[in-house]
Amino acid sequence: MIELKKVTKYFKTNNTIKYILKDITMVLPDVNIGILGRNGMGKSTLMRMLGGIEFPNQGQIYSPNTFSWPLGLSGGFVGNMTGRANVKFVCNLYGKSEEETRNIIEYVQSFSELQDYFDMPIKTYSSGMRGRLGFGLSLAFDFDYMIIDETLSVGDANFRKKAKSRLKEKIQYSKIILVSHDMKTLREMCQVGLLVHEGKLSYFDDINEGIKRYNELNKS
Repeated sequence: MIELKKVTKYFKTNNTIKYILKDITMVLPDVNIGILGRNGMGKSTLMRMLGGIEFPNQGQIYSPNTFSWPLGLSGGFVGNMTGRANVKFVCNLYGKSEEETRNIIEYVQSFSELQDYFDMPIKTYSSGMRGRLGFGLSLAFDFDYMIIDETLSVGDANFRKKAKSRLKEKIQYSKIILVSHDMKTLREMCQVGLLVHEGKLSYFDDINEGIKRYNELNKS
């Protein structure tokens, strides 16, 4: 369950206020959630708020669940440290034992397919390499909710296929909050939809109804 109580989120730009959410009260069930919205409406901001990574200007968001960092996160890595050292650092933050840390490092090294780059500084990585490392690292931990922001486009076709397959296995026992412009992926992975539009948030208990409304807005 994720509960929003009188939530307002806005950004100030050039002496104007851009509202993402405006006085929203809503309770979301523990299901796979797809977030829809036109460009610039705040889909990723909403995703981060639901996961407790970003906070509203007013109101509260509460949940007893645990949430991942955004799947495929690359901005949080330490550039001067190697891929291996970054993974070990995250393991230490989460209090993993030496054995657990070894297993996670082996998993991420294999999954990311970085080969020699795994032991090179992150600052030498391309954005795709960072994404693959972050994706593998995210999958190596267990959370109630996996937060995903268009990450399934990371890597080449074979890697995307592998990543999607592994994610499908993961959501057998974890829920997801997914931001994507790929309607096929949303239909495959999500049960309900959240549509963010001009400060309003609409809930659809069938993802297909959410996609239908989103398509209508795109035509208008």
